Amino acid sequence: MSRQQRDALDAVLRSAPRSETQPTPEEQRSNFSAAITRPAPEGVVTRRTVLGRRPALELEPAGASDRGRLLYLHGGGYVIGSPDTHAGLVGELARRAGLRAVSVDYRLAPEHPFPAAVDDGLAAYRELLAAGTDPRDLVVAGDSAGGGLSVATLLAAREAGLPQPAAVVVFSPWTDLTLAGGSIRSKEDADPLFTEADVRAYADLYVGAGDRAHPLASPVFADLTGLPPLLVQVGANEILLDDAVRLAGRAGADDVEVTLEVGPGLPHVFQHHYGYLDEADAALDRAARFLTAHLGADRPEPVH
Repeated sequence: MSRQQRDALDAVLRSAPRSETQPTPEEQRSNFSAAITRPAPEGVVTRRTVLGRRPALELEPAGASDRGRLLYLHGGGYVIGSPDTHAGLVGELARRAGLRAVSVDYRLAPEHPFPAAVDDGLAAYRELLAAGTDPRDLVVAGDSAGGGLSVATLLAAREAGLPQPAAVVVFSPWTDLTLAGGSIRSKEDADPLFTEADVRAYADLYVGAGDRAHPLASPVFADLTGLPPLLVQVGANEILLDDAVRLAGRAGADDVEVTLEVGPGLPHVFQHHYGYLDEADAALDRAARFLTAHLGADRPEPVH
């Protein structure tokens, strides 16, 4: 990474400072939007739509393949974020993969606690299939809470008897709302974005007094049998490192094809910093290749 790229990354990280007092969800949403939003890349057309009875954003790169569709679930601790805040990241992934994408504005906590987000993810996935999308031509991706939600959505689809998509990619997935991973504490000084208190506050808003180890809230505790090939990318300098590592381990133990990539010295969802950070661009290229490599592959019947 060049010095110019590092300076640009540092500026982005400084825009989301830690705070000893927890702002309201509305303030968090506004601050997050100001700090992280990047527009869709040049050549990617965006359109407002509705999917699974929720607002959604379609992103279509120039020259996108007629076959292949990407369903994206954004991050934000189940409390903040939207398709607009992630238009740049989703558009970049779609552009590199040459796929049409749709990013769902699923319901957020605390107004809509668990399992509202999972219900919305499943409704969007179900509607894509009902509209005629071949599951072999459908891929799923998400970051942070959206990474955990991507896995939870596919678990819910499996339980509903729906076919699985061709592949799934998750960036820095939040998969354990019990916060049992050792990196929650051991990486706190290295993480420029989050503390244990930050993620615990999100878990409080999303699950409240509910079961935080529920497989659809914390898919690291789920039986992942039957899920499609999985790519997990995570930075070494983030408190959710162990969420990603344990998810990959769980997938492997359940006979899921899984690839784990840990980026040395990199922060949470470092892919957001494409164009400034060489590692982000390379990671998005690998993610795009992973998704397209699995399109059209025959898969076994869903496991009930």
